[in-house]
Amino acid sequence: MEFHGVDAGTQFKRMRELVPEAYRAFLEFDQKAFKDGALPGKTKELMALGIAQITQCPWCIQAHTRKAALAGASDAEIAETTFVAMAMAAGAAWSHGGLALQCLQEHKSESAAGAANRSA
Repeated sequence: MEFHGVDAGTQFKRMRELVPEAYRAFLEFDQKAFKDGALPGKTKELMALGIAQITQCPWCIQAHTRKAALAGASDAEIAETTFVAMAMAAGAAWSHGGLALQCLQEHKSESAAGAANRSA
């Protein structure tokens, strides 16, 4: 897959040539993380797909969609994963809206305290 003019396959090969030990260690870690365990591999791939959608990584979306399908995920499961990702992104914006309101309240309190100190 080429995205933004980057051929990821070619660049991954180059990365492997430049830092072979780190590259190999990452692949080993990745394989262990996605092995069946307390969570089956299909569930892990669907989780990874949802995360890839949130991080907006086209290569990860491509890879984890393929891996989820190979692990037995249905079209409906893959589609539903998108809506879970959307809900998580919306939830983050919602909760950060509360942070913005708190920051605004603190800013107003600091401004009011500063104005009171200047007039005293």
